[in-house]
Amino acid sequence: MTRGVFVERERETVTSPAASFDEFVLTHQAGLVRYAALLAGSATQGEDLVQEVLVRLYPRWDQLAEPLPYVRRSITNEFLSWRRRWSTRHIHAVPDQMLQHVQAAATWRAPDPELWEQLQRLPRQQRAAVVLRYYEDLDDDEIGEVLGCKAPSVRGHISRGLATLRASITTWEEDDHA
Repeated sequence: MTRGVFVERERETVTSPAASFDEFVLTHQAGLVRYAALLAGSATQGEDLVQEVLVRLYPRWDQLAEPLPYVRRSITNEFLSWRRRWSTRHIHAVPDQMLQHVQAAATWRAPDPELWEQLQRLPRQQRAAVVLRYYEDLDDDEIGEVLGCKAPSVRGHISRGLATLRASITTWEEDDHA
Protein backbone atom coordinates (compact mmCIF):
# COMPACT_ATOMS: atom_id res chain seq x y z
CA MET A 1 0.00 0.00 0.00
CA THR A 2 2.82 2.42 0.83
CA ARG A 3 4.47 1.60 -2.46
CA GLY A 4 1.27 2.53 -4.34
CA VAL A 5 1.22 5.99 -2.76
CA PHE A 6 4.89 6.44 -3.63
CA VAL A 7 4.27 5.45 -7.27
CA GLU A 8 1.35 7.89 -7.50
CA ARG A 9 3.55 10.71 -6.23
CA GLU A 10 6.16 9.89 -8.85
CA ARG A 11 3.54 10.19 -11.59
CA GLU A 12 2.32 13.62 -10.48
CA THR A 13 3.53 16.36 -12.76
CA VAL A 14 5.01 19.36 -11.06
CA THR A 15 4.27 22.65 -12.77
CA SER A 16 7.03 25.20 -12.94
CA PRO A 17 6.76 28.45 -10.98
CA ALA A 18 6.68 30.33 -14.29
CA ALA A 19 3.67 28.30 -15.48
CA SER A 20 1.74 28.88 -12.25
CA PHE A 21 2.63 32.59 -12.35
CA ASP A 22 1.36 32.87 -15.95
CA GLU A 23 -1.85 31.05 -15.01
CA PHE A 24 -2.34 33.33 -12.02
CA VAL A 25 -1.84 36.47 -14.12
CA LEU A 26 -4.21 35.28 -16.86
CA THR A 27 -6.87 34.31 -14.31
CA HIS A 28 -6.69 37.30 -11.95
CA GLN A 29 -5.21 40.19 -13.91
CA ALA A 30 -8.51 41.82 -14.89
CA GLY A 31 -9.75 41.89 -11.29
CA LEU A 32 -6.44 43.09 -9.91
CA VAL A 33 -6.19 45.89 -12.48
CA ARG A 34 -9.81 46.89 -11.77
CA TYR A 35 -9.07 46.99 -8.03
CA ALA A 36 -5.85 48.96 -8.51
CA ALA A 37 -7.53 51.38 -10.95
CA LEU A 38 -10.27 52.11 -8.44
CA LEU A 39 -7.65 52.82 -5.80
CA ALA A 40 -5.35 54.89 -7.99
CA GLY A 41 -7.97 56.83 -9.92
CA SER A 42 -7.12 55.71 -13.45
CA ALA A 43 -6.79 52.52 -15.42
CA THR A 44 -3.22 53.29 -16.48
CA GLN A 45 -2.07 53.92 -12.92
CA GLY A 46 -3.87 50.73 -11.88
CA GLU A 47 -2.03 48.77 -14.55
CA ASP A 48 1.25 50.30 -13.36
CA LEU A 49 0.53 49.31 -9.75
CA VAL A 50 -0.27 45.72 -10.70
CA GLN A 51 2.75 45.47 -12.97
CA GLU A 52 5.07 46.84 -10.30
CA VAL A 53 3.81 44.34 -7.73
CA LEU A 54 3.90 41.34 -10.06
CA VAL A 55 7.40 42.15 -11.29
CA ARG A 56 8.68 42.31 -7.72
CA LEU A 57 6.89 39.11 -6.67
CA TYR A 58 7.89 36.95 -9.63
CA PRO A 59 11.38 35.95 -8.33
CA ARG A 60 9.85 34.46 -5.17
CA TRP A 61 6.55 33.31 -6.66
CA ASP A 62 7.07 29.65 -5.74
CA GLN A 63 7.32 30.63 -2.04
CA LEU A 64 3.77 32.04 -1.87
CA ALA A 65 1.22 29.66 -0.37
CA GLU A 66 -1.87 31.77 -1.17
CA PRO A 67 -0.91 34.29 -3.84
CA LEU A 68 -4.21 36.19 -4.37
CA PRO A 69 -4.53 37.69 -0.86
CA TYR A 70 -0.80 38.41 -0.84
CA VAL A 71 -0.94 40.15 -4.22
CA ARG A 72 -3.98 42.21 -3.17
CA ARG A 73 -2.20 43.32 -0.03
CA SER A 74 0.93 44.13 -2.03
CA ILE A 75 -1.12 46.25 -4.45
CA THR A 76 -2.73 48.07 -1.54
CA ASN A 77 0.63 48.70 0.13
CA GLU A 78 2.10 49.88 -3.16
CA PHE A 79 -0.84 52.25 -3.62
CA LEU A 80 -0.55 53.59 -0.07
CA SER A 81 3.17 54.31 -0.50
CA TRP A 82 3.09 55.29 -4.20
CA ARG A 83 3.45 59.05 -3.69
CA ARG A 84 6.10 58.66 -1.00
CA ARG A 85 8.30 56.78 -3.45
CA TRP A 86 7.33 58.61 -6.65
CA SER A 87 10.78 60.07 -7.24
CA THR A 88 12.54 56.73 -6.76
CA ARG A 89 10.04 54.57 -8.65
CA HIS A 90 11.56 52.29 -11.26
CA ILE A 91 9.82 51.28 -14.47
CA HIS A 92 10.33 47.66 -15.51
CA ALA A 93 9.94 46.48 -19.07
CA VAL A 94 7.23 43.89 -19.70
CA PRO A 95 7.79 41.10 -22.23
CA ASP A 96 5.69 41.38 -25.39
CA GLN A 97 4.01 38.07 -24.54
CA MET A 98 2.48 39.62 -21.42
CA LEU A 99 1.16 42.60 -23.33
CA GLN A 100 -0.75 40.32 -25.71
CA HIS A 101 -2.81 39.02 -22.77
CA VAL A 102 -3.53 42.42 -21.23
CA GLN A 103 -7.01 43.41 -22.19
CA ALA A 104 -8.39 43.98 -18.73
CA ALA A 105 -8.69 47.75 -19.11
CA ALA A 106 -10.53 47.43 -22.41
CA THR A 107 -13.25 45.20 -20.93
CA TRP A 108 -13.67 47.06 -17.65
CA ARG A 109 -16.06 49.99 -17.41
CA ALA A 110 -15.46 52.75 -14.90
CA PRO A 111 -18.15 53.61 -12.35
CA ASP A 112 -20.41 56.63 -12.57
CA PRO A 113 -18.18 59.73 -13.11
CA GLU A 114 -19.61 61.63 -10.11
CA LEU A 115 -19.15 58.62 -7.84
CA TRP A 116 -15.66 58.10 -9.26
CA GLU A 117 -14.76 61.71 -8.43
CA GLN A 118 -16.09 61.43 -4.87
CA LEU A 119 -14.35 58.08 -4.35
CA GLN A 120 -11.04 59.71 -5.28
CA ARG A 121 -11.57 62.30 -2.54
CA LEU A 122 -11.73 59.71 0.22
CA PRO A 123 -8.62 59.14 2.32
CA ARG A 124 -6.59 56.23 0.96
CA GLN A 125 -7.43 53.69 3.69
CA GLN A 126 -11.15 54.45 3.44
CA ARG A 127 -11.06 54.28 -0.35
CA ALA A 128 -9.25 50.94 -0.27
CA ALA A 129 -11.73 49.50 2.25
CA VAL A 130 -14.78 50.68 0.28
CA VAL A 131 -13.37 49.38 -3.01
CA LEU A 132 -12.46 46.01 -1.49
CA ARG A 133 -15.95 45.65 0.01
CA TYR A 134 -18.16 46.86 -2.81
CA TYR A 135 -16.10 46.20 -5.94
CA GLU A 136 -14.09 43.12 -4.89
CA ASP A 137 -16.81 41.72 -2.57
CA LEU A 138 -14.41 40.82 0.27
CA ASP A 139 -15.50 40.37 3.88
CA ASP A 140 -14.07 42.29 6.86
CA ASP A 141 -11.40 39.70 7.68
CA GLU A 142 -10.17 39.53 4.06
CA ILE A 143 -10.08 43.33 3.83
CA GLY A 144 -8.22 43.42 7.15
CA GLU A 145 -5.61 41.05 5.70
CA VAL A 146 -5.16 43.31 2.68
CA LEU A 147 -5.00 46.55 4.67
CA GLY A 148 -3.03 45.10 7.58
CA CYS A 149 -5.60 45.94 10.23
CA LYS A 150 -8.32 44.21 12.28
CA ALA A 151 -11.96 43.79 11.27
CA PRO A 152 -13.25 46.59 13.57
CA SER A 153 -10.85 49.03 11.89
CA VAL A 154 -12.10 47.86 8.50
CA ARG A 155 -15.68 48.50 9.54
CA GLY A 156 -14.65 51.98 10.74
CA HIS A 157 -12.94 52.79 7.43
CA ILE A 158 -15.96 51.61 5.46
CA SER A 159 -18.41 53.44 7.74
CA ARG A 160 -16.54 56.74 7.51
CA GLY A 161 -16.03 56.33 3.75
CA LEU A 162 -19.72 55.65 3.15
CA ALA A 163 -20.74 58.56 5.38
CA THR A 164 -18.55 60.88 3.31
CA LEU A 165 -19.97 59.49 0.07
CA ARG A 166 -23.56 59.84 1.36
CA ALA A 167 -22.91 63.45 2.38
CA SER A 168 -21.50 64.26 -1.05
CA ILE A 169 -24.48 62.60 -2.77
CA THR A 170 -26.85 64.68 -0.66
CA THR A 171 -24.90 67.77 -1.72
CA TRP A 172 -25.26 66.76 -5.41
CA GLU A 173 -29.01 66.31 -5.05
CA GLU A 174 -29.38 69.70 -3.34
CA ASP A 175 -27.31 71.37 -6.08
CA ASP A 176 -29.45 69.71 -8.80
CA HIS A 177 -32.72 70.96 -7.25
CA ALA A 178 -31.47 74.51 -6.66
